[in-house]
Amino acid sequence: MDARSVAEIRRWPWPRRHYAAVVDQLRAAGAATIVFDVDFSSASEPDDDRAFAAALKRAEGLVTLPTFGQQAGAGDRRTLDALPLGAFRAHAALASVSFSPDVDGLVRSLPLATITAGIPRPSLSAYIAARAGEADAEYPVDFSINPATIPRLSFVAVEHGAFDPALVRGRNILVGATAIEMGDRYPAPLRGVLPGVIIQALGAETLLRGVPARGTPLATVALAMLLCFPGVRARRRDVSACIFTAGLITLAIVVLAAQRWLAIHFPLGLGWLMLATAGGLFAARDIFRRFRKGRLHDEATGLPNQRAMVSEGGGRGGVACVVQLTNLEELSAVFDAAQVAQGIVRTAERLRLCSAYDIVYRIRSHQLALLMPTNEIVEDVLATLRTLLLQPVEIAGRKVDVAVALGVADDGDMAAAALAAGEAASAGVFWRRAALNRQRLENAVSLMGELDAAIAAGHIEVHYQPKLALATDRIASVEALVRWRHPDHGFVSPGAFIPLAEQTDRIGPLTLHVLAQVIDDAAQWRACGHEVTAAVNISAKLLDSPAFIAAVDKLLDSAPIAPDGLIFEVTESAAMSDPATATATLRHFRTRGVAISMDDYGTGQSTLSYLRELPLSELKIDRSFVQYAHERESDAKLVCSTIDLAHALGLKVVAEGIEDAENLAFLRSVSCDYAQGYFIDRPMPFDALVRRLNDRIEPDRLAVQLG
Repeated sequence: MDARSVAEIRRWPWPRRHYAAVVDQLRAAGAATIVFDVDFSSASEPDDDRAFAAALKRAEGLVTLPTFGQQAGAGDRRTLDALPLGAFRAHAALASVSFSPDVDGLVRSLPLATITAGIPRPSLSAYIAARAGEADAEYPVDFSINPATIPRLSFVAVEHGAFDPALVRGRNILVGATAIEMGDRYPAPLRGVLPGVIIQALGAETLLRGVPARGTPLATVALAMLLCFPGVRARRRDVSACIFTAGLITLAIVVLAAQRWLAIHFPLGLGWLMLATAGGLFAARDIFRRFRKGRLHDEATGLPNQRAMVSEGGGRGGVACVVQLTNLEELSAVFDAAQVAQGIVRTAERLRLCSAYDIVYRIRSHQLALLMPTNEIVEDVLATLRTLLLQPVEIAGRKVDVAVALGVADDGDMAAAALAAGEAASAGVFWRRAALNRQRLENAVSLMGELDAAIAAGHIEVHYQPKLALATDRIASVEALVRWRHPDHGFVSPGAFIPLAEQTDRIGPLTLHVLAQVIDDAAQWRACGHEVTAAVNISAKLLDSPAFIAAVDKLLDSAPIAPDGLIFEVTESAAMSDPATATATLRHFRTRGVAISMDDYGTGQSTLSYLRELPLSELKIDRSFVQYAHERESDAKLVCSTIDLAHALGLKVVAEGIEDAENLAFLRSVSCDYAQGYFIDRPMPFDALVRRLNDRIEPDRLAVQLG
């Protein structure tokens, strides 16, 4: 059940007539068994249920359906057993698909059988391999088996009969979800994150080779002791470190070899622990130094504490930021102290990405502190922080939201920032500036009285950030970004006046001014031969404003460029807050010829139905998913699946936040359409953009002259 099938069927849950068609096709092709890893415990459309039940009856016992146990509810430790509908059970065998990850969140073992509804049932993998076993008895899965060696067929290809029956004849067929959009994914040793159905298939392949045995931990410990000996004899710390590292690798190779060729699974952790402990003895000097510095570090998390901040902060400049954990009490009630500390460390790791000195302090049990760079716009840094902190952290193998509120003090006063963080937490907002800067806030508010005059005086400027078309390696589009050059206050951050403009209903005139400027600028660069489109951000508050829509129509009617030279960008959250109104407004602009782009895709609550209903031309994948996609397999899979889904729906894809060559190379390799970020170009005024566009075409002109 892959991304191609998701894109074609475009509904969830899938109508069961599709499953009925697949059963008939596989039965006709001569499948030995058809085993489903799909939940059929609830009723759907009656006609579809009858069609599926009829297909099961025609299969005459060829089909196996899953049973599983699930938690009764949040905070309820009871387990409820889920069985397929009675109409389905009458003509199908039942097998259990339940399994539990280890305490570290990794799936290493599967059961041979479990008890559901009071009846022992073989696990799905044991059923396929025809292996018997006691209920709740587990066996280790051989993850050295390459999942790519297991043949796969797309669900919709089988449904339409577009497959080679020879691939099915006489085989056990396992049907389950592999598309990222459908979830059901688990981390596994050696293989990263795998779909649950792939883990079940690897379990079946393991059992087909024989039921694995578990080796005694003493053998691993004995081998580890033997490998420790050369390291103990070594006198130099670097030589000892190399020996212990080689010992870790050797131990892993021996254990994996025994698992692969002898079907004996020895515990690797104890041996590694012994080697690591022995190696740690030769780092005594470093440990002693860390011990001396212990008073400068938080005991639970190992993060620098308030003493360290005071002792190390002398002479350092920066904007003080305090992050208050607002749900620490709730986390402490659910997890033990070590697990809560793990969640705090994970949060601190994300904060370090925005720290001026790559250091995050734990100044109180519920507060973290950092210094942000002064050469960056505070609001931009906070926007990046918000994106990072919205992502759940992993605690004991579970995804958990760590709720935060931020306080900021521009003068570096941590005490003032801590007070502001408490105020933000009480007000239920993401961040608040320290009261010591209240005068600056009042000045920012007073700017709203000057906004109309600033527009008339030409103090509101439009800068453009290029988007690189990866197929042609040329700038094909730009995003318009507003800038305010105040005659008295100098540069005014967009984060300081745009939210205020939205609150005071001045965002409409500001957006119309920007749109008019963009149209004029686009006409000029198109007159120079640059067929570059321009994107303008549209606030959520304007999608239901008839006056704004009418004003935009008037601009488009008199524009010196065709509407297809413009793109309106709306955020995913804006589009989803009122889908009906947003869809109507965006369809209107799309009918006029303006392209529609969904900005920050992936950070909201988008669904496939929204992507189908909104008149989109492109998706902009949020930078939080893109910037590490070349390093993190999970991010890479999310980006690839989004690109594939967008292309299947006829949409272009823009990747935001490109900051290095490796990231850009990855996007080229996965057929992304456009890339945008500081590595491509920073925002620039109109004149600089035209020079940039001219520079891009000079090599072509030179080639013509030389030819």
